[in-house]
Amino acid sequence: MADTVNTTLDPQLNRRGFLKGITMAAAALGMSDAVIPKMVEAAASGERPRVIWLHFQECTGCTESLLRSSHPDLARLILDIISLDYHETVMAAAGHQAEHNLHDTVQNHPFILVVEGAIPTKENGIHCMIAGKTAMEILAEVAPKASAIIAIGTCATYGGVQAAAPNPTGAVGVQELVDKPVVNISGCPPNPVSFLGTILHYLTFNRLPELDKLGRPKFAYGRRIHDHCERRAHFDEGRFVEQFGDEFHKLGYCLYKVGCKGPETFSNCPAVRFNDVDVWPVSVGHGCIGCTEPNFWDTMTPFYERLPQVKIPGTGIVADADSIGKKVIGVTAAAVGVHAAVGIGKGLIKGKGGSDEA
Repeated sequence: MADTVNTTLDPQLNRRGFLKGITMAAAALGMSDAVIPKMVEAAASGERPRVIWLHFQECTGCTESLLRSSHPDLARLILDIISLDYHETVMAAAGHQAEHNLHDTVQNHPFILVVEGAIPTKENGIHCMIAGKTAMEILAEVAPKASAIIAIGTCATYGGVQAAAPNPTGAVGVQELVDKPVVNISGCPPNPVSFLGTILHYLTFNRLPELDKLGRPKFAYGRRIHDHCERRAHFDEGRFVEQFGDEFHKLGYCLYKVGCKGPETFSNCPAVRFNDVDVWPVSVGHGCIGCTEPNFWDTMTPFYERLPQVKIPGTGIVADADSIGKKVIGVTAAAVGVHAAVGIGKGLIKGKGGSDEA
């Protein structure tokens, strides 16, 4: 299939796309119109922060999601406002030159660290090695000196599919190995607008956005999907899809009975949406799988079976649906366990020293 995205060689984003992207990020952040000029000024100031983007155990889908956005081209917008010194997927340098770029930035400049992918900890981390070093060793060298750390995608935030039981490589998220604040932009993949909003917030206000107890920006993960889903009215009225393809599915009824995990999942997916055509999984007939939550491969499966203990509409369903999400988010937060190998990796990283600023 022909690639119809980013086919021009013009590296510059036009002013219309630039302003549209900033406005989208401001809306996602919940900022008023009055803040937009300040954000535009910060983005256009030319003071592009250096960014090191590390890849570990992952499929590169988070980067792919970012690069495929085109209306506006958020990848170009982000690349216009940051200096991407190291990114294994998109950088022109390779081999020793790439390694030189990485170490030069780490040793000589302030930088933001972005991590994509989980970090394996079993057998001293040998399950992911780059340039002769384990992912744990690379993180130990880079993370302590970063001005800010962003984990992008559910693999980097909570371990992702690699951490699903029995977790053969001891995969964990960044926050379990680093003694510094980590911004978790979870999702499989996460929405590029959530990443852009985090970067713009940092540039505009010189600090990271407010986080929830799982380390996620509240502007993007502060509401349950169930609460702002376009099919919520059908849930409240007891109108459900009984099986995929039935007449109720064609009518756009609620997907709860066929496995939608919206009542337990926190994300801005219904508001921000994906793919430049204003869609997200639920809008095209597939239930939410809960991919922004910790351990979702274990706690949200089977994906096509309904959540337990959520009352079907009849009496008191709204209150029950609201309370179940609060309970589950508490359980999932507690479920972010630290297994024995994590202690080894954390000690390794602690021992490297460096600035404690975040």
